[in-house]
Amino acid sequence: DYVVVKMIPDNRLPPRHLHSVHTGKTFAVIKWESPYDSPDQDMLYAVAVKDLVRKTDKIYKVKTRNSTVEYTIKKLEPGGKYHVIVQLGNMSKESSMKISTVPLSAPDALKIITENDHILLFWKSLALKESNFNESRGYEIHMFDSLMNITAYLGNTTENFFKVSNLKIGHNYSFSVQARCLYSGQMCGEPATLLYDELGTGEDSSATKSGRSTDVAAIVVPVLFLLLVTLGIGFVVLYMRHRRLQNSFTAFANSHYSSRLGSAIFSSGDDLGDEDDEAPMITGFSDDVPMVIA
Repeated sequence: DYVVVKMIPDNRLPPRHLHSVHTGKTFAVIKWESPYDSPDQDMLYAVAVKDLVRKTDKIYKVKTRNSTVEYTIKKLEPGGKYHVIVQLGNMSKESSMKISTVPLSAPDALKIITENDHILLFWKSLALKESNFNESRGYEIHMFDSLMNITAYLGNTTENFFKVSNLKIGHNYSFSVQARCLYSGQMCGEPATLLYDELGTGEDSSATKSGRSTDVAAIVVPVLFLLLVTLGIGFVVLYMRHRRLQNSFTAFANSHYSSRLGSAIFSSGDDLGDEDDEAPMITGFSDDVPMVIA
């Protein structure tokens, strides 16, 4: 003998196993299970998203019969903090969790250029790789003095460079540049950090060396290219002159070539003059000398 028992669903139970599947800069994928297995009808869920930074709320509705529910929360902000609450539409018990979106990435190619009495920080625009970043938001710059063990806020800028003055000899500094923090410093970008210790040890940091080597290469490469072009033109001119002299000599030698001797004959004007001087001059015939005609 056996008995079939059908349990009555309790719609007052909370969703089960609420967790985050994936979090990006502007979205978050969350997942949960129904309060009981195999629902026999559509269930309406209310997903409340509370922005802990801006102090705002948004509510989304999800209707499904699936035992496992996956939902994507969109239009979030990079580096934001949120409190997510999921419950049935009849305001039953709730399940909740906190999520944080991925902050904006750090600026690329941060480098230092040393001037006479100050240094300049340079970096690439963050808008080149972050579609959610607007240049009007700007960047903020921090400095850490390892000798004094203090961190100072140097300021912010909407440019891609920043001037730093009044550095002390013998101190090692670390500079960081990041997207400007919003809402009392609660929503910031990832910082790009660079060590600067040239004043204290006379040695360049790795990034400074990289920046300077790049600047030197930008000068040396064009100069070497111009030298190669000049040398190439010089070789062409010498080659053309050599060919011209060779052709002139060949023409001159051919004009003095003797096919009977099989060689070229060259003589100077002096030889011709001496030969004419040594030849006897015929002035006439004497009457005393008989003329013999054979």
